[in-house]
Amino acid sequence: MAFSLEDVQQHLARGELEAIEDDWLSRMAGDPEAVDDFAAVARTLADSGAEDNARLLLEMLDGELCESERWEARLALLRACGELVVPPEDLHPAILDTVRRIYHDRPSREAMIEKVGLLRAVDDLPKTWQKVDRLAVLLAFDVGAVVYMKNKGPGRVIEANMALDSFKVELERIGELHVGFRAAAKLLKPLPPSHVLRRKYDDPAALEKLRDEQPAELLRLVLESYDEPRTGAEIRRDLAGIVSDEQWNGWWAAARQHPQVVASGKGRRAYRWTASSAAAQDAVWQAFLRAEPRRRLLQLRREGSRDPALRQRMAENLAGEAARAAAENDPGLACEIWLALERLDLAPQDVPWAAPALIAGAGDLRALARGIEDRALRERAYHLVRETRPFWQDDFALLFSQESDPRSLDRLAAELATVEGALERQLELLLSQPRKAPAAFVWLAERADDNADWRRRNPLRLLTQILWALADDDTFGTFRTRLAKTVESGGTVPRLLDDLDPEQAEQALAAIRKATGLLHYQREPLKNALELRFPALRQDDAKPLYATQEAIAAKRAELKELLEEEIPQNRRAIEAARELGDLRENFEYKSARQRHEYLAARAARLDEDLKRARPIDPTQVRGDEVVIGSRVLLRRDGDERTITILGPWESAPENDVLSNESELAQELLGQPKGSHVEIAGTTWQIAAIEPWN
Repeated sequence: MAFSLEDVQQHLARGELEAIEDDWLSRMAGDPEAVDDFAAVARTLADSGAEDNARLLLEMLDGELCESERWEARLALLRACGELVVPPEDLHPAILDTVRRIYHDRPSREAMIEKVGLLRAVDDLPKTWQKVDRLAVLLAFDVGAVVYMKNKGPGRVIEANMALDSFKVELERIGELHVGFRAAAKLLKPLPPSHVLRRKYDDPAALEKLRDEQPAELLRLVLESYDEPRTGAEIRRDLAGIVSDEQWNGWWAAARQHPQVVASGKGRRAYRWTASSAAAQDAVWQAFLRAEPRRRLLQLRREGSRDPALRQRMAENLAGEAARAAAENDPGLACEIWLALERLDLAPQDVPWAAPALIAGAGDLRALARGIEDRALRERAYHLVRETRPFWQDDFALLFSQESDPRSLDRLAAELATVEGALERQLELLLSQPRKAPAAFVWLAERADDNADWRRRNPLRLLTQILWALADDDTFGTFRTRLAKTVESGGTVPRLLDDLDPEQAEQALAAIRKATGLLHYQREPLKNALELRFPALRQDDAKPLYATQEAIAAKRAELKELLEEEIPQNRRAIEAARELGDLRENFEYKSARQRHEYLAARAARLDEDLKRARPIDPTQVRGDEVVIGSRVLLRRDGDERTITILGPWESAPENDVLSNESELAQELLGQPKGSHVEIAGTTWQIAAIEPWN
């Protein structure tokens, strides 16, 4: 029944207190928990001078709430107008009694009542209510409560420690965790009995039964446990322990087919449960209308099976979109829609925007093909090119140069191979001008791995072009990962080495040595393989570079940092700078490229130096002759000078540590103890020789 303040005020104006009482009793019989409405009426009566009537009505309501054990409603009534319900001296005992009844099943009830101070300062009503609120927060996390912690999953409270002011929570994923009383409300979320994670704790057998007998009902429990849609990964995580990995695919396929399940989102699809099948269909249709045309094609494939009428509506909508695209000079989109509808047996045949008609009459076939984003549909369009255009092989040659998907390039190559010389001409163009068709060149570099005939056509040219492409970030930067695989063991480049003659091998070795796009772990196996196959390519051992063990270790660490940290970071910086726009005016890009050249050169130099490095052995230093690693004591007219001879990496002339390659060191090396040497026009005697360390 209606129970408004306006009616109460009209009754009061006419002195109709009995009518107010009748309305009150009627409302109390139907909805005794409408505490806010009752409190507003009672205060209106009290403010108008009918306080006794208000008390009488509130006492009747209070009695009804107590008799029916509606304790939370009674507590709300005491909060709203407790001084009218019970005498002031009885209000605190009434609040305390009601609180105890509400939380009668909480193990820590009395300890928490003491903890929040509800038994103290009983006359301070505002503080009493603050304590009641604090008690409610804490008892929500009492022992036995099932809670959820963000990023850590569900768990159960197993202890409330009053001395430490903390709860101990046993979390499903990470085990025990202590959460302070003050932090509990921020970190933990109590799960209601209906929540699927709570039910996993309370009655997992019931969920397992639903898994086997009613898959969709189990999915409903999951989806209705949350306010937001859930992704498949989140649902799987929610049901861990209920649906095993072995059971997941079968259960998921059955559950998500329910007509009330609706999926949304682009990348990771999220699912929700709608009120009815009709509501689900309406939600799908509205989402379909909001999507751009290619997303609508995807939704037609995914959702069209819900209902034949819905499927037809979607197809008709897409047909209209295709007609508009054709009229607005977007034949690629029109073709893509028609081809998608054809795949579903929904494509209209006698329309000017049908794919066969558009392809047959296309003046710029490459632009049309670029407009078909779906690879499989684009390949179907290629089939129609061959069926509808008399000079299809010329068309395929043009399409081949712009196609980026390796599988589609396979298809075009197979068709061109049926025409004598057609594919060979395309391969020759790729070898001579890889920059004009970078995706196709990378495809060739990859496919040559398994095609000996392609490798033998011009192995040196293919090898050098791959090495050049690896260093060309401007054109081939996005293909670096794929190209890198072609130079690794078992890839195309190592296989090309077997097809080189001695003269080509010498040129290949020079190219490998100079290739700035190769890292040391890529370069060395190629060099070694060539020198193993062609021993004449081996050079005499390079001049040794002497160094201490510590210096060698430091240089190795520096090279490792360059290869594993600085160069990869710089490569990412190049990619990020490339995205900023025009490379000709892109300072960040140029700076990153210069940094790349420096780092690559530094890494190559370190790599070569480490190959020449020979450790200085202090045990080989004797006291009778100066050798590398000697500390030499020189004397002249009472003056002394100590010179240490190590390698170029340790050289520090200001500290009298000389490289063995320096002019003065060369004068000293091989000299016996007691001999005289001239330094800067002054004669010194070698007084002592000892190891440097």
